[in-house]
Amino acid sequence: MLLVIDIGNTQTVIGLFEGYVLDFHWRLATDIRKTSDEYSLLVGSLIAQAGLGPKDIRGVGICSVVPPLSHIFVKTAENLFGLSALLVGPGVKTGMPILYENPAEVGSDRIANSIAAYEAVHGSVIIVDFGTATTFCAISETGQYLGGSIVPGIGISADALFEKTAKLPRVEIRKPAKVIGKTTVSSIQSGLFYGHLCIVEGMIRRITEELSFKKPPQVFATGGLAVLFAKETEIIDTVDPHLTLKGIRIIYEKNR
Repeated sequence: MLLVIDIGNTQTVIGLFEGYVLDFHWRLATDIRKTSDEYSLLVGSLIAQAGLGPKDIRGVGICSVVPPLSHIFVKTAENLFGLSALLVGPGVKTGMPILYENPAEVGSDRIANSIAAYEAVHGSVIIVDFGTATTFCAISETGQYLGGSIVPGIGISADALFEKTAKLPRVEIRKPAKVIGKTTVSSIQSGLFYGHLCIVEGMIRRITEELSFKKPPQVFATGGLAVLFAKETEIIDTVDPHLTLKGIRIIYEKNR
């Protein structure tokens, strides 16, 4: 089986593929304080939980936006499986031209998302990733990475509102009953949820207008809050919480 690891700022997602099928997946808190030995124990226990052993893993693909953990997970792959992990980044073959002024600046998670979404439709795509930051990526009809946008994620916005104001409380991120709140908590929840939803809808419309696609792009949503937001808008066509893992698998196969 192929082990794929998506190391994000807040969460790390681990998956096991048998061919094209994602058989197992786990979502963990990202912790830069853990050592390679600790992560080896953790990953090893998850593999065992799936009824597998180290010899069942034929390869490891890693996508990371947390540099201190990139080497730690590469070391984990060596310790557990005796394998050299593929770390998605500059120099790795993706098959997708990156039309950025400096292609090395594009996060590996955004590349993985783009590869997986384009592979699914073979046409123009916009991807929204609801992570620590909410990112937008645009892919052309011919599979070129055109660029994108990055905005603070809803969690960052909620934290900033709590930390930078004297009287506003920290609130649970959820869809409130109404846009017009009747309490401080419901008012903050409305601003966070519907305000972020308006950002998503507005950004997708503006990206579509600016790039003048020949056909309307398919809009993919991924990330922890993708399902919550996709329920409230018709602008998102497909929700795939495992888009990044699928992209890592495709990139691994291209470089095998």
